[in-house]
Amino acid sequence: MRTETTLRRAAVVGLGSQAREDHLPALVDCQFARLAAVCDTDKTAVGGQAVSWRVPGYTSLVRMLAEVRPDFVIAAVPHHAGRQVIETCAAAGVHVMKEKPFATNPAEAAELAAACAKADIVLMVTVQRRFHPIYTAALQLLEQIGTPYLVEGRYTFRCPDPSAGWRGQRTLAGGGALMDMGYHLIDLLIWYLGLPDRVLADLSTAAAPHADYDAEDTALVHLSYDSGLYGSLLISRSSGPKSEAMGITGTRGKVIVERGRVCRLDPAGQQIESLIRKPAWPAAAAAQIDCFCRVLDGTRPNPSGPEAHRAHAAFLAAAYASAATARPAAPKEYLP
Repeated sequence: MRTETTLRRAAVVGLGSQAREDHLPALVDCQFARLAAVCDTDKTAVGGQAVSWRVPGYTSLVRMLAEVRPDFVIAAVPHHAGRQVIETCAAAGVHVMKEKPFATNPAEAAELAAACAKADIVLMVTVQRRFHPIYTAALQLLEQIGTPYLVEGRYTFRCPDPSAGWRGQRTLAGGGALMDMGYHLIDLLIWYLGLPDRVLADLSTAAAPHADYDAEDTALVHLSYDSGLYGSLLISRSSGPKSEAMGITGTRGKVIVERGRVCRLDPAGQQIESLIRKPAWPAAAAAQIDCFCRVLDGTRPNPSGPEAHRAHAAFLAAAYASAATARPAAPKEYLP
């Protein structure tokens, strides 16, 4: 096992807002990685970002992998394109940091996990909240609230046109708000509390009656565990103002975690302690990239690998099945 982390060459594939606002700026602040190339099917986007970051730009992933030979790729592409990017990188023996979701269904998740294992490449799903001190502090505070029995999650903002782009079409996105922005709440839920035993979901595409879209703009998921823990997640990309929070209540108090704040309350709702930090997402993104470099060097375990994210795919599959049948579904039944 290596004791020092090597400087790694990274290529960013997919130059949408996630790459421009998070991954590209984060690479500037990384200790163990530097940007080697950018790639997108949009020639204009490639040209602009290649000039801005002074690296080669490509519209062909295969050509970029052959000519640049990056150590790893940061894939921030539309959901329907994720599989092809992962399989192409695996065929070239190039490691992957994959922007969420890992996969659009349990079968795809299992197949991609097997493909990564067969090619002997490392894949880590980008869930930045696991690298932000507010969310890691929440995990520590949960140890002080006794046995959890209630969880409430909410993530909302106002998208002017829910039909715009690939996110409005379920055949391309695999799902709507629940699979996209909701993935963050699902990840926190599984990280903090584990995979629920049952879910009951309702989905809506009612926010823009005259628009043409079939990927839900709003999702409400009730969930329960055999332990007696129960609760709900509300996700909407049509309801302002922007809000993001998760509250977990236990027999000895409550923890509330928000994007820039976490606090612990006593059973009466009085604040015992809190931690506030101004949001600095490029810092969290940089920490995540540096962690991935350490994973590649064998000095850190992979905190967000393919096998772990098969649970996320199972949760989503159960929620969508529940919404289609109007009956509860068991996420664990979707784990092969």
